[in-house]
Amino acid sequence: MNVHSSSDAPRTSSATLPHSIPEYLDQLRAALAGADPALVQDALYDAEEYLRSELSENPGMAEADVIASVAGSYGAPDEVADIYRDTEVRVQSALRQPKPAPRESLLGKFFGVAADPRTYGALFYSVLSLATGIFYFTWVVTGLSLSAGLAVLIIGIPFAILFLGSVRVLSLVEGRIVETMLGERMPRRPLYSARGKGWMERIKDMFVDPRTWSTVLYMVAMLPLGILYFTLIVTLMTVSVSCIAAPVLLGFGAFDGWWLNNYDIGPIVLNDFYVGSTLGWWSYPFVFVTGVVLLFGTLHLARGIGKLHGLFAKHLLVKSAQYA
Repeated sequence: MNVHSSSDAPRTSSATLPHSIPEYLDQLRAALAGADPALVQDALYDAEEYLRSELSENPGMAEADVIASVAGSYGAPDEVADIYRDTEVRVQSALRQPKPAPRESLLGKFFGVAADPRTYGALFYSVLSLATGIFYFTWVVTGLSLSAGLAVLIIGIPFAILFLGSVRVLSLVEGRIVETMLGERMPRRPLYSARGKGWMERIKDMFVDPRTWSTVLYMVAMLPLGILYFTLIVTLMTVSVSCIAAPVLLGFGAFDGWWLNNYDIGPIVLNDFYVGSTLGWWSYPFVFVTGVVLLFGTLHLARGIGKLHGLFAKHLLVKSAQYA
């Protein structure tokens, strides 16, 4: 998200300009109070990146003077906050997939789930979550075990730091997957960190940051959740499709083998496959309808899982962060 253009907004503000980068970021954070936490993370990262690049390009200027000059090109904190809020609304409106036409009847709402693009994103995520859950769980458990085992050696601390850094990178990757498939706004920039601090203090902040450990918890939880999502969706989809297909195949087999005991359908050869059922022919329509209802019910379940998981991911990967 670019806020550098001189035409985006007015470049003066009645608010007192900050005199340092941390003070600028604090004011920007305060100005973005109530905004989506993912948006706040992106805005803080972009602002610090820009301010520090300006500071490095003007080594002879005092930090307060650089901040004052930036207010004319990048914007004061309250102006930047307004630009981010407005841009976020425009971007989300442009990226949001059109919703299906509202349906008033219960049947329309029930079957209309098939026309909602979010349904299929959630359906695919439910299946994919088994693979990602296995990967995240293996990565975290292995990393924690090796970090604890190597703690007595000189390489233990550097390994633990690298491991926690990799967890933050994976959380950003997972955020992109969640936003793309489930539609929940997630950070598009790495986690904001006060780069003006010394490296020892920044390492300490990474260890004491609740976000670090909530991300670890999320990745551990993804294994049982992935198994649950995958099992539910695959089982229900298999049963529903079977209930829809079986009466069609058996009905075709009954018609093709009319001479076999009239309606007493035994094993019938259909394209070299044996198709048979102990159910009477009269039950086939009920089985077919049950399969259709179960199929659309599974689509509703998948969409519900996607919505709940998006909130769960937002809470552990974003909302639990302490922007301090």
